[in-house]
Amino acid sequence: MRLLKRLCCRQVLAASMLLGTLIFIRAVGSAGQVTDPGINASLRGKQIFPADNPWNTDVSAMPVDPNSNTLIASFGLTTPLHPDFGTTYQNRPIGFDYIVVSGNQPRVPITFQYPNESDPGPYPIPRYAPIEGGSNSTGDRHILVIDQDNWQLYETFGTYPVMNGRRIVGWTAGSGAKFDLTTGADRPLCWTSADAAGLPIFPGLVRYDEVFEQGIIKHALRFTVARTRRAFVHPARHFASTNTDPNLPPMGMRLRLKSSFDISGFPPECQVILKALKKYGMFLADNGSNLFLSGQHDSRWNDENLAALKRVRGSDFEVVQMGTIVTQCP
Repeated sequence: MRLLKRLCCRQVLAASMLLGTLIFIRAVGSAGQVTDPGINASLRGKQIFPADNPWNTDVSAMPVDPNSNTLIASFGLTTPLHPDFGTTYQNRPIGFDYIVVSGNQPRVPITFQYPNESDPGPYPIPRYAPIEGGSNSTGDRHILVIDQDNWQLYETFGTYPVMNGRRIVGWTAGSGAKFDLTTGADRPLCWTSADAAGLPIFPGLVRYDEVFEQGIIKHALRFTVARTRRAFVHPARHFASTNTDPNLPPMGMRLRLKSSFDISGFPPECQVILKALKKYGMFLADNGSNLFLSGQHDSRWNDENLAALKRVRGSDFEVVQMGTIVTQCP
């Protein structure tokens, strides 16, 4: 009888271990790290896009563009780098929120103001998905959704819920885009996205989990300037200007923090960001305030420490040599 009980217990234990292993395997992403669901959830170091994608390319040794000084002067050699993320300002969140969902998150209808350059729905947007700037925002109102099981990214701009009484039954947006985070495939040439440059937003954010859990950012970041050229360079796919001045920056231009810039006196979290700017740089992705660096909203940031980034000036950067500049679209 005792032998039978032992055998049963061993079988139960073995079955439990097997079930636990299967659950763990399912939860592990393609890069071998576990991701979490929820708003601003940690990705546990899982890489966005393949290693050879432009977002993940080390550009620290690439040549400087011949027009670097003029392009930077267009938005200010003394202009400070501004962290456009943090906790809250005037009771509104600073920066982008995102939400990680499972592969069985229900897809809901969505319509677009610019359907010809938007990926059609439905999109897996939960009713409680955070809107950039808050639900009452009058700004860009982006929504960023990561499907962790299918490793897909959904992003929308100018997003509003469609209501049936008090129930959200769908969404409307200015534009929307889907990105395959496994392949990193580009959008069609000259298509916008939820961003003016036709780029994804989420991969270019300064994220809390990377800065404090990983202690390293292994990808390029995202920034804005006020005046851009009617042009773009890869990996951007779209321009958002009528100005043809060649001394204005095109969408997709990559800035790199100069290797000689001393980061030793900055707070630790700022040093993580500045190291990434030296190695991977940051892509011009939208029209906005000059040298505004995009990041994730999170109540755990120390805004005073982040403000130290303002000691970095435009003259501390250089433009990484650009490839073909596209100025005409069909």
